[in-house]
Amino acid sequence: MSAIDTVYGMLSVLFAAAAVHGLRRTVLSKGSAWRERLDHLLHTAMALAMAVMPWSWGRVLPEPPQTAFFAAAALWFLLSARDSRPGTIARRLPHAAGMAAMAWMSHSMAASSHETLAGGLSAAHHAAGSGHHAEETTAGDAVAATLALFLLAYALWSLTRDMPALRTPRPPGMHGTGASGTRHPYAHFWEGSMALGTAVMLLMPH
Repeated sequence: MSAIDTVYGMLSVLFAAAAVHGLRRTVLSKGSAWRERLDHLLHTAMALAMAVMPWSWGRVLPEPPQTAFFAAAALWFLLSARDSRPGTIARRLPHAAGMAAMAWMSHSMAASSHETLAGGLSAAHHAAGSGHHAEETTAGDAVAATLALFLLAYALWSLTRDMPALRTPRPPGMHGTGASGTRHPYAHFWEGSMALGTAVMLLMPH
């Protein structure tokens, strides 16, 4: 097994665990608002898709529908906040960025597949489109790098913000909050882990 396959294997385990956690939260949140349950379902879908994305056998669904689905999910997290206060929107922004990253990776894989199928085109046609392709590649790298840096910063913040509190008991009701603001334990760990894994996936070859 190559080093890249080893990293992909560890990421798959992480995302599979996150999917189980998200599904568990969806089942246990029967009394919650439908908006919160939909948030959990979207996170579960993203984690499952990320867990199988690196492997050829996991690419059952075509990439364009996945791109559309996760792009819509990113818009959902941006537009479905309970109110328009900056703090509320800011709490949902990392989740929107994660969905946007998933949409971008699906789009990149679809574009890569299209280029492979078009590899038999004439040399003249290839040369004519090489400049445009170079511009798209540069823009794509910039988008991926921006999303990865944002998710990495959020992951570091989320994974380290509770560290000082580990030395003293926390008052009741002071656990982390999820995308929709409901308090639950270990929220920062799971959100930070997902963001970190997504950032790594963005920087890995697809």
